[in-house]
Amino acid sequence: MSESPAFSIQTRGLNLWYGDFQALKEVTVDIKHGRITSLIGPSGCGKTTLLRCFNRVNERYGYVTTKGEIRLLGKNIYDPDVSLIELRKSVGMVFQRPNPLPISVYENVVFGLRIHSPRSALKRPLLDEAVEKALTEVGLWDDLKDRLRHKATELQLEQQQKLCIARLLPLKPEIILMDEPCSALDVEGTRAIEELMFELKGRYTIVIVTHNMAQARRASDECIFMLLGELMEHTRTEDLFLNPKHPKTAEYIEGRYG
Repeated sequence: MSESPAFSIQTRGLNLWYGDFQALKEVTVDIKHGRITSLIGPSGCGKTTLLRCFNRVNERYGYVTTKGEIRLLGKNIYDPDVSLIELRKSVGMVFQRPNPLPISVYENVVFGLRIHSPRSALKRPLLDEAVEKALTEVGLWDDLKDRLRHKATELQLEQQQKLCIARLLPLKPEIILMDEPCSALDVEGTRAIEELMFELKGRYTIVIVTHNMAQARRASDECIFMLLGELMEHTRTEDLFLNPKHPKTAEYIEGRYG
């Protein structure tokens, strides 16, 4: 994929239907490289659907129809020469509830490498290096360096979610998608994941779906407000919360609906 200096994700006239129901309507947006962008809006507004368009996960469902264009790092992901495997290596995803594999911490981190890398890249020293680097990036190395053979599902939820992020990093993604990554965590766990997002931004473009207005305000550089499948407003987070341009945005952040 050829790199775009300003934007990691660009959509033009994006429409999506689940069967006869239109979930996205003419969504056109530019998401800046290296920033944290929050997708906000009431339940059913299309924010998770939009997020899942960026790695074409929605297409796993046979009743989904998509029209329009999505460019990631300058390349249209609907071009016939785009490999879904390569796309999903470039665009990692973190889900609402931590989903570590029921294997060791070490094997969780190298799981993607074992699937996608040539055998020459699977020598033990290279794998060890990848594990240490990924766990260091997410702030887990000091805690887990002596527990690498322990089962990942035995970790605290916050550690599990960090591990799920670490699992993406050896594949060198450009973009990390997060679908309500703190919804299963307590206050301390939420703070830890938000701090990690700040550490990762710049090196990665992060797009997060959140229902938590306080989190969107704290943790994102820009916000996209969606309503009934349409993009209503996209601007700097501070401007959206202090000086929304669209009356529907103002109604939502003031808690009048949603």
